[in-house]
Amino acid sequence: MQLHQKIKTIAFDADDTLWVNEPYFQEAEQAFTQLLKEYASSETLSQALYQTEVKNLPLYGFGIKGFILCMIETAQQISSNRVSPMVINQIIALGHDLLQRPIELLEGVQPTLEALHGKYKLILATKGDLLDQERKIARSNLASYFHHIEIMSDKQTTDYQQLLQRLACKPEEFFMVGNSMKSDILPVLALDAHAGYLPYHVTWSHEQHDSLPQHTQFIALQKMTDLLEIL
Repeated sequence: MQLHQKIKTIAFDADDTLWVNEPYFQEAEQAFTQLLKEYASSETLSQALYQTEVKNLPLYGFGIKGFILCMIETAQQISSNRVSPMVINQIIALGHDLLQRPIELLEGVQPTLEALHGKYKLILATKGDLLDQERKIARSNLASYFHHIEIMSDKQTTDYQQLLQRLACKPEEFFMVGNSMKSDILPVLALDAHAGYLPYHVTWSHEQHDSLPQHTQFIALQKMTDLLEIL
């Protein structure tokens, strides 16, 4: 049986799959290192910020608000609590700017969703801060394409298992498309569902994975419109 005959539900990641996200975080991080340059090098500051983010993931989860708190915590740590209130205000302003960035859809997203809509049950499966993700979805003007929108606190195999149960969808009928091997691909393959990896040119360190999986349900994509050729 061909793939398009098996699949009934297609789920899409949002950040850096449907629209630009990580480059904005990297710009904010560069601005952050400039604010703290009197205390440490850019490399040292970036490493310290990343360590703080990973440490705090169980507390804050994924998203801009946690990123703001981690920048403030890192600034205090690196400066031995000597950083000025003015710099703290500037860090908060960086976060506010991130929260208000316009949505920039990636190439091929709208025509692909338009072509698949009505033929498959389309799902938006993203993770992060609830309010921020809801805001981005509204600004994207893509919500009408999706049968169901799921904003997850994390994307582990158990999270996808619960999603499939809510959708009454069998793993062999489910196809996940995303740019993160760790969040969008490997947990889905662990359920023997289908996964299409659509790499983006920048990826947060925590989401990076070195090798492609050797799995019969795995598909490597070059661009979003490749979906129209395989489905």
